[in-house]
Order: sequence, then C-alpha cells, then structure tokens
Amino acid sequence: MVANLYFLPRPIITVLCFLTALAFSSFSIADQVTAALDKSIISESEAVQLTIRTDFANTANGPDLSPLKRDFEIVSRTQNSQFSFNLGTNQALNFWVVTLMPKAVGNFQIPPIKVGELQSEPLYLEVKPAKQMTDKLGNPLVMLKFKSDITEPYVQQQVLVTLELYTAVPLQSANLTTPNHPSLLLERLSDDQMRYEEINGTSYQVLTREYVAFPQLSGPIELVNQSVEAMVNTHTGIHKVSIKSTPISLNVLSIPASYGNSNWLPTNAVTARSVLSNGASNPRIGDTLFWDIDITAQGVLGEQLPVISYPSNRAYKLYPASPNYETNKNINGVTGHASMRIEVVPTQSGPLKLPDVQVTYWDPITRQTKVATASAAVVDVAPLPNNSSTNQSDPTNPITDSESTLKQEIPPQSTSVAPISLAKSKQPNSTQEKSIESPEPVEVIITTPNNSSPHWMAIAAGIIMLIGGIGLGLWIILKRRSSFVADAASSVPTLQEFAPLSSGNEEAAYQQLIKGCRHSDLNTLRLNLLEWARHRWGDDAIRSVDDIKRLTDTPHLTQLLMEAELVMYSSSASSYWNGDALADALEEYVTGQTKPSQASQLKTLYPNF
Repeated sequence: MVANLYFLPRPIITVLCFLTALAFSSFSIADQVTAALDKSIISESEAVQLTIRTDFANTANGPDLSPLKRDFEIVSRTQNSQFSFNLGTNQALNFWVVTLMPKAVGNFQIPPIKVGELQSEPLYLEVKPAKQMTDKLGNPLVMLKFKSDITEPYVQQQVLVTLELYTAVPLQSANLTTPNHPSLLLERLSDDQMRYEEINGTSYQVLTREYVAFPQLSGPIELVNQSVEAMVNTHTGIHKVSIKSTPISLNVLSIPASYGNSNWLPTNAVTARSVLSNGASNPRIGDTLFWDIDITAQGVLGEQLPVISYPSNRAYKLYPASPNYETNKNINGVTGHASMRIEVVPTQSGPLKLPDVQVTYWDPITRQTKVATASAAVVDVAPLPNNSSTNQSDPTNPITDSESTLKQEIPPQSTSVAPISLAKSKQPNSTQEKSIESPEPVEVIITTPNNSSPHWMAIAAGIIMLIGGIGLGLWIILKRRSSFVADAASSVPTLQEFAPLSSGNEEAAYQQLIKGCRHSDLNTLRLNLLEWARHRWGDDAIRSVDDIKRLTDTPHLTQLLMEAELVMYSSSASSYWNGDALADALEEYVTGQTKPSQASQLKTLYPNF
C-alpha cells in the first residue's frame, strides 16, 4: 500500500513559520513579575539582594514590600527602567534591587511580591548564625567594653561609668546605645575621647564615652549590656555587625547608722575656706566687714553641699546673702562648689571672733565620718570716738548682770533668713531707759543765693564740653575699627597656605580618589575629591564639591555625588554607601570610555531574564 505525499509550496511554508514564531513571541512577552535572590544561603550579619523585574509599563507605585518587614530589615532600594521595540511591538522592563538584612536565624520564605495586579513566585532563604568577624590574626574587628570604677557605692555617691568602642575597620551608620536606669541619676561627663591602641598585633581606634551616675536607692542595680550596630564593608561584601557588652552590677549601700549628721554627704575630699575682710585698716563699731565662706567637695554636685547658717549675737550682727552653687566636670568626675558672703557689723569693741566653719561628710574609702574645719582670723574692733572714754575708764570695773545678759547669743530664726535689725529692744526697766542718751537735734540752715545765673552758665558749658568729648571719642573708635578691619582683611591666609595640596600631581590625586571609592571609604571622599579637582581646575575654581558638579557638567556624576553627600550627612542606621558606581563614573569622565550598562550586567547575572 502506497501513501500519497502532498508537498506544500515553499511560500506557504514560510508564511506558516512566520505566524508560528509570532505566536510564540507574543506568548513569551506576556505580562509577568519575576523575583530572584543573589544568594540562597547567608549568615545572620550578611545582606542579601532581592531583584524584582516586570515586563509591563503600568507598575503603579512599584512593588509592595510590606510583607518583607516582618523577617527582614529593608536597607536600601533602587530602580531601573528599560524600553525595547521588536517587530512592531514595544516592551517595558522595570527592575527593583532591594537590599535586605535578616532579623533572625532560620529558614525564611520570601513571600510573593505584588506589583500592580500581578505578583511573583515565593522564594526561600536560609540564614545561618553569624560567626564573629575577625582579622587575619584572629582578633575581632569590633569590641565593646562597659565598666564602672566601683561596684559598691553608697546612696548618692558618684559612680564613673565608661563605654569604650574598639574598631579595627571603618564603621558606617553606627548606632551606639546610651546607658539608662530609673534608680540612677546619669548624665554625660565629657565629650567623646579618641585614642589608638594595639592589642595582640591589631591596631584599634578606641572611642571612649564617660558618664557619671548617682544611685538614688539602696540595693542591687544592674545596668543592662550596651550594644552597637553598624555596617562594615569587607572584601566579601557588606555585613552588619551587632556587638554587645557585658552588663554592670552595682550593690548600693544605705546611709550608715553611725553617721549622725542630717545632711548626707558621701565624698572623700572636702575643703573649706573662711576669710573675714574689711575695707578699713582699723574697723570700728558699726563698720561693715565681709565674711566669705567657700566649700569644695569632690564627687558631689553643688546642690548636695550643706546650707550653712549662723546666728547673730550681741557682739556682731550677720546679714547673709543667697549662696551660690556650682558643679564642675572633669575627667575625674564632678566637683561641687558652694560660696557665700555674709556682711558682719560689729556692735562691741574688742576682739571679733567668728564661729568656725565645719562640714561633716562620710568618707567612702575609710568608711568613717570626718569633719572639714576652717577658721577666720580674729579682728580687733575699735570703739566709737564718743564711747571710748566710757568703755575704757575703769578696766577693773566688774561686769554687771545686765551686761552679761547682753553677751548671750540670740537663737537663729527658724522661719526667715532676713537680716537681723540693729535696733535694740525696749527694756521694761525705767532706769535703763534714763541711762540711754538721746541724740541732740541737728539744726540745718538752707540759704538761697541772690544770683543763680553763673550756675546756669557753668552747667551749659559743661554740657557743651561733654557733647564735644563724646563726638571726639566716637570718631576715634570708628577710625580704629576701620583700620582693624583693613588689617584683618590683609591677614586672611590664601587657600594654598590654609590647605596645601598633599599629592604631587593630578594623576596621584586621581588614583587616591579611585582607591578610596573602591574601598567605599566615605570619610576621605570629600578630601580626595577636592584634592583631585584642585589639581585639575586650579585653586581659584574649586571651593567645594558643588564646583566639581558644575565643572564636570555630567548629570550621572552629579547624581552620584549628591547621593554620596546624602549618606555622608545621614544619621540613619540603615544608610550605607558603595563607592564602585562613583569610581566607574569618574573613570568614564576622565578616560572618555563608557562602562558596560546595568542592563548588560543584569543579563549576565540573571540569564533567565
């Protein structure tokens, strides 16, 4: 049996092949959302990049990343768009590259990412525990130490708390926690201190942050461990480091029962000063003397120092002013200072002896009560001229009962600190009233001159001279100010004197700039840019990075410089900078040769796209 074979003409076969290819082409470019990960297994401190691609133009607000926030921290997000035309049809490609940082260890599912009305397929990622990042010598790249100078302080005793951050590599977007506790009065002691230290062959940059704390309650207090989170750029990529310190445990002691003073003052060093000064060389009764009292204590605030008050007596009257309290900070902690000035008015002749200044405090080192004492010098008070004969007529005359009563101290006032009046109180005894001599009336005679015109002439002449003197003084001041401004303008240093170039030529500065960009060294980027630009365009044309943007006149390079500046001045912990793109743009500008586009690189990384 022979089958009949029918052959179609060649033109018909060609048309059928074209229609078949067109059908498959239409099927292949159907709208879809594709997602891919650059890694399927990462460590806890390692970032992963999620790439999302769409084959349609209407993407609305882009991909919905909210399902990722439960298990991942979104570090950054970039977008790129492409358009292509083929056989009379057009195709729009949109790419989103999202950098993710896992929040925990385990197996995670990247949920379907929705873009418009379509969504991608789910992905799977395994996160393993992160190993401690070390250098070639096996030393950790980042360390954090948290310590205190004492572990058993008394209530309200000073405790110095130190937080030290050791780094062997530059950190990006570092976030260092601040110690805090409800039972501690805690504040910064000084600005951050920076030093360099070598440990086991590794050179560390050490940032030291000092705090001072005052426990407010007795009993155990624990300061939780502090932590630092940052991004580190290594040869294996960008990693997130999270380092924690050990906690601090304090056992706060209560006020000892043997401390008998009502004002609790825990310190190991107190100094007191008591000085009585007078304006006259031979003070008399009724003159005003000044009694200055100063108290300084280490490790306490100025408000913790005691309030000192003394009563007046029949030998002198005291008029205290309001005390001044200060607190000074240094590397050894705080120092409290209290100063007071009291006006002293003698009311009796003879030696004037003021009471001693005594400050009771508790020494935490020896655990004993101590007293700091200061005494003012004794001053001899002379009698009034009209009372000298009466007071010194008979030195052998015994003191009567009324005179002994006058020498008794007046108790201090409990409800007022106002100055005590010098007026004597009335005595019921009539014989004492008769003995007080009443002052004789003073007769004042006022005479009016007959002719007052010379006085008015003198006043007018004085006013004219005063106005002339003021005008001359203003002219001299303006003359000196103009000459000072001219001298200051002539002494302004030039840019070459203020910031001389450190590299020999433009090529050396350019290589240093490219090297810093390749290492993503954001700290030296601005200096390297200005160094290269000053070699290329001269010091007169370069003042800032904005001049580089203007002179290069390249939108892509300007955008990368702006992005670097945003990261440089950003305080967000989720910001980091990769300098490879800026290095490529600088090389394109200098050499004039275009680098491969991102589309070709994505096609190489993801051949299925």
